[in-house]
Order: sequence, then structure tokens, then C-alpha cells
Amino acid sequence: MGKRLGEEIRLKAVREALAGIKVGALARMYDVHPETIRGWIRDHRDDVAPEEIPMTDEHMQELQRLQEIEAKYEKAMKILGEKELENEILRELIKKRNPAYPKSTK
Repeated sequence: MGKRLGEEIRLKAVREALAGIKVGALARMYDVHPETIRGWIRDHRDDVAPEEIPMTDEHMQELQRLQEIEAKYEKAMKILGEKELENEILRELIKKRNPAYPKSTK
């Protein structure tokens, strides 16, 4: 990523933080550590004019979108975890010489 684009992203994150989005949510949105966001705010808060701070409605929409993505991710990870557990159980059954199958009475 070029320095110019990186600077634009930093300023966007600072504007969003100044508008009230929590640092933790911003850190997840931009895939950086929360302390990185705090550093950007310290470095750039004086570079942002009040009229550049987005309206709260825009932030609420972005936060809602982020929460929906996080919920989908958690659901997918739960399903993946269940499938991995099922696969592990099947692998263990395959390793056994005489797995405990129900005996036929025929």
C-alpha cells in the first residue's frame, strides 16, 4: 500500500474516531492494533477540520455493517469448529482395530 493511500486511511480512521466510533471497533475495521489507532489520533487530530468529521448516521451504518460481519464470522467459526471435531472423531475411529459398531443379530 502506498504512503499516500495509507495516509488517507489514517485520516479517515481519525475522523471516525473523532465522530465517536470506539477505538476497538476501528481497529477491527482497519485490521490494526487499537494502540495504532490511538497513535493515529494523537498524530493527526489537529489535521482534521470539524466539518470533515462524518455524521453519526454514517458511523452507525458502518458499525452495524461491522457487527453483522462479525456475527457471520463467529457463526462460520462455530460451524467450522464443529466440523473439525467431527473429523477428529472419525479419524480416531478409523485408527481403532475393532471400532464399537453395533453387532448384527442376524
